[in-house]
Amino acid sequence: MAYDVIVIGSGPGGYVAAIRASQLGFKTAVVEKENLGGICLNWGCIPTKALLKTAQVFEYTQHSKDYGITVGDAKVEFDAVIKRSRGVADKMSRGVQFLMKKNKIDVLLGHGKVKTKGQVEVTDKDGKATVYDAKHIILATGARARELPNLKIDGKNVIGYREAMVLPKQPKSMIVVGSGAIGVEFAYFYATIGTKVTIVEFLPRIVPVEDEDISKELEKIYKKKGIDIMTNASVEAVEATGNGVKAKVKTQTGEITLEADVVLSAVGIAANIENIGLEGLGIKTDKGRVLVDKYYQTNIPGVYAIGDMVPGQALAHVASKEAIVCVEAIAYNEKKYAHKPATIDYMNIPGCTYCAPEIASVGYTEKAAKEAGYEVKVGKFPFSASGKASAAGATEGFVKVIFDAKYGEWLGTHMIGANVTEIIAETVVARKLETTYQEVLDSIHPHPTMSESVKDAIEVAYGEAIHL
Repeated sequence: MAYDVIVIGSGPGGYVAAIRASQLGFKTAVVEKENLGGICLNWGCIPTKALLKTAQVFEYTQHSKDYGITVGDAKVEFDAVIKRSRGVADKMSRGVQFLMKKNKIDVLLGHGKVKTKGQVEVTDKDGKATVYDAKHIILATGARARELPNLKIDGKNVIGYREAMVLPKQPKSMIVVGSGAIGVEFAYFYATIGTKVTIVEFLPRIVPVEDEDISKELEKIYKKKGIDIMTNASVEAVEATGNGVKAKVKTQTGEITLEADVVLSAVGIAANIENIGLEGLGIKTDKGRVLVDKYYQTNIPGVYAIGDMVPGQALAHVASKEAIVCVEAIAYNEKKYAHKPATIDYMNIPGCTYCAPEIASVGYTEKAAKEAGYEVKVGKFPFSASGKASAAGATEGFVKVIFDAKYGEWLGTHMIGANVTEIIAETVVARKLETTYQEVLDSIHPHPTMSESVKDAIEVAYGEAIHL
């Protein structure tokens, strides 16, 4: 079989690339060795949000009297929680199957590997290998949980995010190593349903990629929830005991031992670049990622790479946009598309963390803006001053905006609060359009909403605060 485009991997990068290629008139196939939708739909973004919603609903029941409602003794049925999460994931995966059929994309089940330039070898579960020809090959193999040398994931005592989603029973206690998005999301979920959680973070603050004010706020809220947090600390070794594990933790003041039922390793991801034919073709990599140009072509013409396996933010929405840019550039070169696609501005990528309260951010942090040489105007508006937040009983957190004092350029926004992942897009679009602070203030925001707090924060930055 010969194709115009073969995509290896069917996650948010791969399946989007396949659909866009088909839309633009390419005969397309996608290779998948496990489940359509990749990690995001099956073991990442989607099922974790289902778990987090369960935690949120349970939390509502614990505070129902605050809303004038008396609820009986609510209990978590852990098996049912996991079953619901898996059901949501399965539904989304079936949705991708439908999209493949709708767009007349062939699904090749098995392990995909670039055999030579223009050829992909697919080995099925029985070990049978079939070679397919393709003019263009797009690698979209994603990533997996990263393992520390002294913290090997064994699936029982030390688990990764996949095991954390399908544990046979709820642990009474858990040590979460790492406080990025995966770490703090699972910490919230398990702590809310009754597991005693301790976060161990190597760096000086949790959610270390976020603005420092965000880190401080989340730490304060998590400690109030009963989550123990250790920063400037590292797990040096884990020893299995009859009832769980003992973890030796190195701190600034010495070594201590923590005991728990299980350790969750959430120390980042590693790209899946092994055994897909990179070495045979001489495709260049650096620091575990595939090197590509601005249209995602590798150093080998006709071979492209997108998503978590290339430099840039390892986020589903980034992979999807890279897929579209990649395919549209291919189509433009083959006169199937009218114009060359705009390249991605990686300084304008929104990041979202779905713990409670949620975190959403885009652009420069205050510290990064100052280090870049900007004189800044900063505004913060607390949700405690928001009418909608008060009505919703969700007054934790704030919106923080950062502007260039000289030209009024919107440099960044950082939010922590209920549903803030739903309102970060205003900043992304405004920055894309090179909007100034005045144009945002001249745009009427609806009231009462959480989103108007963005406008309120800008008013604070420019000394025009009305509601604070």
